[in-house]
Amino acid sequence: MKKKPIEISYKKLGRNKAHGLAWDKEREVVIDSGLTGQDLLETLIHEIMHCQNPKWPEIKIVGHSKEMADLLWQQGFRKVQLK
Repeated sequence: MKKKPIEISYKKLGRNKAHGLAWDKEREVVIDSGLTGQDLLETLIHEIMHCQNPKWPEIKIVGHSKEMADLLWQQGFRKVQLK
């Protein structure tokens, strides 16, 4: 059975004191709309990994997402605004 795609949205999360939030059962991710650069990349990867690996402990998610974000950033991956 094909999994539902992970839905990603952006909004201010200051009240939640979080850069991102994830709901693994709903496969939904919310990223703080104020994030940019490598912080945005790392948070996006981190929250997606929560949806993909809901049984992983936070420390494992942190380690893997940080490493992946660092590698992608070193390879020149950046978000660009096309509009």
